[in-house]
Amino acid sequence: MRAPAPLRGRARLATLIRAVVPTLLAALAFTGVATAPATAADGDVTWTVRTAANGYGKDRSSFSHAVNPGGRIEDAMVVANHGKDPLRLTVYAADGYTTGKGQLDLLTEEKRSTGVGAWVRPGKSAVTVAPGRTAEIPFTVTVPRDATPGDHVGGILTSLRQADDTEGIAVDRRLGIRVKLRVSGALRPALAVERPHVDYHGTADPFGQGDATVTYTLHNTGNAMLSGAQQVTLTGPFGTLRTDAGAVAAPPELLPGERWTVTVPVHGVTPALRLTATVTVTPAITDAAGSTTSLPPVEATVTGWAVPWTLVLALLCLAAAATAVFLQRRRGRARRAEREDALVRDAVERALHERERQDVRGS
Repeated sequence: MRAPAPLRGRARLATLIRAVVPTLLAALAFTGVATAPATAADGDVTWTVRTAANGYGKDRSSFSHAVNPGGRIEDAMVVANHGKDPLRLTVYAADGYTTGKGQLDLLTEEKRSTGVGAWVRPGKSAVTVAPGRTAEIPFTVTVPRDATPGDHVGGILTSLRQADDTEGIAVDRRLGIRVKLRVSGALRPALAVERPHVDYHGTADPFGQGDATVTYTLHNTGNAMLSGAQQVTLTGPFGTLRTDAGAVAAPPELLPGERWTVTVPVHGVTPALRLTATVTVTPAITDAAGSTTSLPPVEATVTGWAVPWTLVLALLCLAAAATAVFLQRRRGRARRAEREDALVRDAVERALHERERQDVRGS
């Protein structure tokens, strides 16, 4: 027997939510530091997480450690229950990655971690926190001896999974803190500008300026987290008619190996037939103390067409009109020449006929 339409629709909705909810909640989980409590769906469960005060400092925004290959670190996270009932949370670690919105996120529990998420071991896999109380969760970081030098990022998470029996939906609320490890060795920060492209968008005004769009990909080819200052300029032939894009937002800190696509609009571009777009990025690296250092800039150029089609069309119409006038005048001159030739021929023929008649009379 077929299920009634409302039940079939509800089942499809439940399937869709089961597929989408974990992804949406993962985006809520991680911003590097828990600046606000996480609230469960029923509004009665609230908790926060923070770094523990110890020999590494207090009021830290995240966990950040410099460590040698094969090294071991011990640290702790504090969980506070602001709700009215005992709170049981799952605790685990996961690798980090940059989302399409430029935010740092963590893999969900069912996905396999190979970096920080595999190196961090919480002292307990679950914790129960009484109402109004806190619990400290110690964890250890054991770095493999063959770990590559540079930055490795992940996090330690608390998770509350709630089931909705009526719809069969599992809701997972996650709240965590970033763990950044800088493994000692040769630090080789490097940022590349790849696949630059420029498009020109004209205007209806044949003598006006249009807009252009410059797109490119930033690729962290080194072993350190990098952001950077960006500048985009457009020039015409031989470096003339320079146009700056203005302020370009800095990209997020990219993890080693990550890519980030940038789209930059440029206004007031003169259509000089051939445009050259120049992208200049000055990478910036942050050390363990939080100081930022700028690296030598990297640059990429690309050319594209900037044809003022409205002006070209107007010139073509003008040329066509001039050609039509020229041809019409030439045809008029040809017709007048033909008429004059005809008149000359007629006059010659009449003169010859008259001469013949005179010759006949004289004979």
